[in-house]
Amino acid sequence: MTKQEMLDTLKSCPIVAILRGITPTEVMDICQALADNGIKFAEITMNSPQAVKSIKLAAERFSSNEICIGAGTVLTPEHVESVAAAGGQYIISPNCNPEVIRRTKELGLLSCPGVFTPSEAFSALNAGADLLKLFPAGRLIPEYIKDLKAVVPAEFIATGAVNADNIKDYLEFAIGTGIGSALYKPGMTSQDVAQAAENIKIKLN
Repeated sequence: MTKQEMLDTLKSCPIVAILRGITPTEVMDICQALADNGIKFAEITMNSPQAVKSIKLAAERFSSNEICIGAGTVLTPEHVESVAAAGGQYIISPNCNPEVIRRTKELGLLSCPGVFTPSEAFSALNAGADLLKLFPAGRLIPEYIKDLKAVVPAEFIATGAVNADNIKDYLEFAIGTGIGSALYKPGMTSQDVAQAAENIKIKLN
């Protein structure tokens, strides 16, 4: 997936599902439930049990047209290498680490590091980031993204405490949103995830 393809896909469904705590035994069913409900991005966080195995299983099973598999909470270049080997297509981090960004681009993956300030945003872009993750976004008014975009030449994914009740407010200024526990948390079934996805999509209309 190219940067432009990711941007275009986010415009059609601006949700990145954050699958924190997911296991290899459930990843296929959960990703299928997301795909069936039109969600095109699944972020499997590296602090999940056997995260690389889950990424590999999902990446082998689903095409990018169904649901694009990537990794979140990626903190080191070694993490990036593991994700790339497993077939993940994008790297999302909670922080701005130029070494992680550069390794991501060297391996041909899309880079979406976490930023909170203009200085961090420009550091990320200078290192080669494709998009920026504003984190934690839910503690800020959505207009903060508008202020950032006045000087930062990038698209943002708002992440952190974004849910069905406030998603439209953030999407006035962000191209996408990362949604975690409001969409998936350990113990939820695929039916639970499908219902949560449906509830969020209703709020988008």
